[in-house]
Amino acid sequence: MRSLDLDILAILLSPLLPEGRYFAMTQPRSTIVNPSVTRWYHCISRCVRQAFLIADNQEFDRKAWIDNRLKELNSLFAVSVAGFSSMDNHFHLLLRMDPEVAEAWTPLQVVQRWLSLYPLRVNRRPVVPTQEDLDRLASDAKWVKERRSRLASLSWFMKCLKEPLSRKINREEKCRGTFFEGRFKSIAILDEESIFTVAAYIDLNPVAAGICGLPEHSPYTSIKERVEHLIAQGRLLDVAQIRNGSVAAKRVSEGIEQDHWLIPIEDQRSQGSNREGIKEGFTLGQYLMLVDCMSRSVREGKANISPDEESIFERLEMDAQCWLGRVTQMLTSQRFYGSFMSASRDALRRVAQKLGVRQLANTA
Repeated sequence: MRSLDLDILAILLSPLLPEGRYFAMTQPRSTIVNPSVTRWYHCISRCVRQAFLIADNQEFDRKAWIDNRLKELNSLFAVSVAGFSSMDNHFHLLLRMDPEVAEAWTPLQVVQRWLSLYPLRVNRRPVVPTQEDLDRLASDAKWVKERRSRLASLSWFMKCLKEPLSRKINREEKCRGTFFEGRFKSIAILDEESIFTVAAYIDLNPVAAGICGLPEHSPYTSIKERVEHLIAQGRLLDVAQIRNGSVAAKRVSEGIEQDHWLIPIEDQRSQGSNREGIKEGFTLGQYLMLVDCMSRSVREGKANISPDEESIFERLEMDAQCWLGRVTQMLTSQRFYGSFMSASRDALRRVAQKLGVRQLANTA
């Protein structure tokens, strides 16, 4: 079918599609992953044939390996992790690109970060670089520029996550071949409401799959990481009270996330923090209440929204029932169609105009 025919078909079908949905041709990744459009992306990678290749294994805990590798890559790349969940046959990531962070690195810092990922080798064995090695590479402007670009790249982040795991498992199972299905799917997230929709969806994957009953008990997820960090700070009682909806969310906020490796939920830069969070004035406690509200909807079929939870939706300028419905739709979908996500049709139109296309497919 010619491009003109597809454009005509899109115009004819658009009134028939659900609210917020757009028909569009497949977009190349170079168009989807564009920091000038959005810095936020939902990335999904599946095992070949949907096989349970990431499931528990006697050789090593593959999901724990992914968790540890994410922490390492988060410290080396100008790509930050806000959410993750590792399932038996796939994993989800909520990532933010931070290109301005990479631009601020000195040439020597670029060299050190890159060599942490790809060490120098002699006779195929990694060696500790000398100061002379570091200085030589740092003085090569072309080499530094290319590595700086890679360390700010979503594709290179995913490559450095998936490739070592594939090689490790293939060696242990004494086999060859592809471990993951294709490269990875990336969905550009265009607004704050969609960021929290994706964050909650990712954290609730094990609950929806029936692996556990409570979000904070979900293994290999960002919400469990956040709760365990709270517990390490002696805030276990706050977590229990949040589940009952009987605590002011601000009690689980001030400074509690600043030394955690995940992107903070609350952006406290106006209060002197040097770390960028997701939203100013929206606390970790409020996010936990939001996810708990959604988990009750998953378990019971319908969530009873308390006044405290209703106030959270008001603060986020979100309709509670619409948001719950959107997350439910995502949790029950087998596949995500489209490469952009927004709660606003206007946002989709603006991005489409910027990219020079008629319409964009919305996953929301």
